Amino acid sequence: MAVTSEATTVWHGDLTSGAGTVTLDSSGAASMAVHWKARSEGVTGSDAVSTPEELLGAAHASCFSMAFANALAEAGTPPESLQTTAAVTFDPAEGITGSHLLVSAIVPGIDEAAFQRIAEEAKAGCPVSRALAGVPITLEASLA
Repeated sequence: MAVTSEATTVWHGDLTSGAGTVTLDSSGAASMAVHWKARSEGVTGSDAVSTPEELLGAAHASCFSMAFANALAEAGTPPESLQTTAAVTFDPAEGITGSHLLVSAIVPGIDEAAFQRIAEEAKAGCPVSRALAGVPITLEASLA
């Protein structure tokens, strides 16, 4: 069964001086401001502003974590915990130029080689990674 998730952005004004609000419609979990300055110059935690790349990073980190947890369990070594950060890079002139997955995991009973192999397979198989085809995705995975 296919599941469709929705988010809505309402935008006012032009690109550089305008602003908008993105709402996570399906979950109702959040509504965040978005604007070009945050996207092109960066934001700090106190700005209460998000960017498409931050939202994409959230999607990539959670998707990879699910894929990796599933693959580890299928290999007979389910994780105790996974912490994944996805750092998505945006260049105003080029667009999205990459996503870097940084993973720290507690996985009892797995050796380093198997852990790295399964992490790479999860990176390649994660649906968000596949959606980012053509964008470099790097992975830095460590056992805690």
